[in-house]
Amino acid sequence: MSSDLAAVWEVALSDRVHTIEFEHGTTTGKRVIYVDGKEILRRDWMFKLVGKETFSVGKSSTKATINIDAVSGFAYEYTLEINGKSLKKYMENRSKTTSTWVLNLEGTDLRVVLEKDTMDVWCNGHNIETAGEFVDDGTETHFSLSGHLCCIKAVSSGKRKDGIIHTLIVDGTEVPECTE
Repeated sequence: MSSDLAAVWEVALSDRVHTIEFEHGTTTGKRVIYVDGKEILRRDWMFKLVGKETFSVGKSSTKATINIDAVSGFAYEYTLEINGKSLKKYMENRSKTTSTWVLNLEGTDLRVVLEKDTMDVWCNGHNIETAGEFVDDGTETHFSLSGHLCCIKAVSSGKRKDGIIHTLIVDGTEVPECTE
């Protein structure tokens, strides 16, 4: 990475947590975007130093935009938008639409993500095949990871504000949800 590194962001998506790095050469007009260390966009000799760059991130090709704004004189501000929302707003909204658990099985770190709207389950970047069933107090989504029996239980909290509570159970043991 060069000395032109202007900003770094961490973005949690269903497939993984992605690192976005932005280089901005204010003397050369260079703009370079890296996603997870891989260069995905390069522009040299941009006469206009402000503006925006749009690109996609992750397996779901999530839309990302870096906004470059002049603050004063030769100072610039860089903001990242995901799906048209500020990163902060996107992450707040994401915590309502997904549940994430981090666990270790057989010495391997696993990141399990439930997309509540589709009931899709992801593990370390792969969409997992699941089987859903209705039970007395809600639903259960069954799958296996490294030969371990897993189940995400969805139970009503009984409170409208809290909605449905999702719990991951691996081999009969509850795994605490993590906030990213």
